[in-house]
Amino acid sequence: MRLAEHVYSTVSAIRGQLLFVEKVAEVRMGEVVRVRRPDGHEIEGEVLLISGDTVLVQLFGESRGLDTAATAVIFTDSIKQAPLAETMLHRMFDGSFRPIDGQPLFVPEAWAPASGFPINPSSRARPQEFIETGFATIDGLNTLVKGQKLPIFSCAGLPAREMVAAILKNARVTAAEGQSGSGFALVFVALGLTHHEYAFYLEAIRAMRSDYIAFINLADDPVVERLMAPRFGLAAAEYLAFGKGRDVLVVVTDMTNYCDALREVATAREELPGRRGYPGYLYSELASLYERAGRIKGRPGSITMLPVVTMPEDDITHPIPDLTGYITEGQIVLSRELHQRGIFPPVDVLPSLSRLMQQGIGPGRTREDHRAIANQLYRQYARGRDLRSLEVIVGREGMNEADRNHLDFARAFEEEFVHQAGDRRTVVQTLVAGLTLLQRFGFAVPA
Repeated sequence: MRLAEHVYSTVSAIRGQLLFVEKVAEVRMGEVVRVRRPDGHEIEGEVLLISGDTVLVQLFGESRGLDTAATAVIFTDSIKQAPLAETMLHRMFDGSFRPIDGQPLFVPEAWAPASGFPINPSSRARPQEFIETGFATIDGLNTLVKGQKLPIFSCAGLPAREMVAAILKNARVTAAEGQSGSGFALVFVALGLTHHEYAFYLEAIRAMRSDYIAFINLADDPVVERLMAPRFGLAAAEYLAFGKGRDVLVVVTDMTNYCDALREVATAREELPGRRGYPGYLYSELASLYERAGRIKGRPGSITMLPVVTMPEDDITHPIPDLTGYITEGQIVLSRELHQRGIFPPVDVLPSLSRLMQQGIGPGRTREDHRAIANQLYRQYARGRDLRSLEVIVGREGMNEADRNHLDFARAFEEEFVHQAGDRRTVVQTLVAGLTLLQRFGFAVPA
């Protein structure tokens, strides 16, 4: 460990927000640096690449005004730290944890590395208990459980943004809240936003009813801040969950922008590309974020993640959704066909899945008939969807009465159960709606 900061005036090249510093004796990956401009002002940066005695530094800001002769680079021998305190609640920050809500920075109670600390697998507790989102397709059929990682797979042009806004407004813990924490909090991380999207989410943040922290990264902000924002958000979530005993829901939109930023940085490092030009370590980078969700044995609090992934070219086999699916415990898949029919949220329930649903439903959590209702809804809807292909061939008149009943059920399921027109439903209302729909078409729910 170095006992003092090292100052170098050996900048050999400046390329956009990248600085090349030569003849550096001691340095480490991810080290925070301060770059002193010729006018005396300083901006922060981070070490991206070490090649012999040459170091590549990424700036957290504009490189305008820098020159190779009069610029000094100060290596601090520290990594990026997150300031933490409960007074950070109801605040908005940028990707470098700087306030953007017009208020001064809070007084930190603690500092923690933005990269966080890995949870020992043997110390992990099984995710359990229910988080209500207000959407029937999630609460009733793909239940979100405390400590789970459940991504939303969207496509360009689908209303994932509106879904996120509704979840931010309506998400809450169940009546069993006191069993696992002292409160509920939301951490919202928005990456690569246009100014129009920023204005939309700003209204959504103002409508939030729960305690929250927001980290906003705009499209014209430095690319490294896009990589740091979710890490700061998760560091804040860890402090609230495992330090203060809260149940924390982390909503990140959009992980595709995060991965594109990762690819841009990898290109700047001149690394060999992997699938679709993304770096070969994309899986481990995503895992380093997703695996920070969970619960710890013997400790109150939990971190639940709901990341949004926009699938390029509507391709679920693209590296980003593909690798996300390997790491997470299910997925919520949005449908372009349902969206074109005006159904909101356009969740395609058949490819959607929550692998931990069984841990969060049943007696004492939702209702004892929750599983039976969900299974019957899946069964009858899947049958109706299959029969649509037959209807195209033989027509409705060529089908028997039972098949026509399944076709009618499938349409009613989409228009009455899936479609909510922005209205919030409690889990009890969801189950009642599903049971009523089944009974109307003559389908019994097994006891």
